[in-house]
Amino acid sequence: MIEADVEAKATLQAIDGFNEAFNRHDVDAVMRHMTDDCVFESTGPAPDGARFVGQDAVRGVWEDFFGSSPGAHFDAEEVIATGDRCVVRWLYAFEGGHIRGVDVIRVRDGKVAEKFAYVKG
Repeated sequence: MIEADVEAKATLQAIDGFNEAFNRHDVDAVMRHMTDDCVFESTGPAPDGARFVGQDAVRGVWEDFFGSSPGAHFDAEEVIATGDRCVVRWLYAFEGGHIRGVDVIRVRDGKVAEKFAYVKG
């Protein structure tokens, strides 16, 4: 296996752990899967979303999100990794509907360092 394949495999493992914790709504586990200097860019408000930097800021986003959407679930419809980057095409199901989107993620040292979220429509 070439080095790039090894890195992509490690990236996929990090994303799998993050996604599993996320769908359990386990904020502590989600944050253990993120770097101390993590960055999250949300899908809103339009046009660019909001940017959150660091464990405290990102933790606050997840706590608010899970609190306001207790039944929320993300299904990874497709996951593509190359090196330390990953693109996850997802379906977010909630009571009364769903939306589709994409996350562009960078992994560093086995943890999510950047998560940029985009939605259709």
